[in-house]
Amino acid sequence: MRHAPNRPPGAAACLAVLWILAPASALAERADRDQPVNIESDSMIADEAKKIATFDGKVVLTQGSMIIRADRIVVRQDREGFQRGTATGSPATFRHKREGFGEFIDGEAQRIEYDGKLDRVEFFNNARLHRDSGDDIRGDYISYDARTERFTVKANEGTGGDKPDGRVRATIMPKKAAPQDQPAPGSDRKD
Repeated sequence: MRHAPNRPPGAAACLAVLWILAPASALAERADRDQPVNIESDSMIADEAKKIATFDGKVVLTQGSMIIRADRIVVRQDREGFQRGTATGSPATFRHKREGFGEFIDGEAQRIEYDGKLDRVEFFNNARLHRDSGDDIRGDYISYDARTERFTVKANEGTGGDKPDGRVRATIMPKKAAPQDQPAPGSDRKD
């Protein structure tokens, strides 16, 4: 997502929402794009000269079905007008509804980064993505390229906690077959 580098005064606060809008457009419901963005936090500092905005303390960003919760969200804009954002927390989380699937995707990590120029979301440290369908992916690093719709998941060797062997964990649920037009038991159906 590219935006003009010359912004009117006071526009730095809007930077915080721009880093999440591009992945939302790739993953979330289209209707979410037309919804207002709301941000709540304990404090905010915006530096127009450096093109950086920082939201601190119980940060909650919502737009339609999308919700991001973090201890801190920092957004930077480069000279070309592209945004990079970092959400950190214990963990930082997001939730949104997938377009056309009627299900939600939940994600979490200690740090979530979005690069608007590359249209890529990265999850660092104790990363997890989970779908309502039961699909679940865990690792120390997860990357999602919205342009190619490609995931990369890695685990660090010798990590502690719930991954003592440094392995990626994935649960992929079988897809449910569509109900077929079958006659009710005991009925005499003739075609």
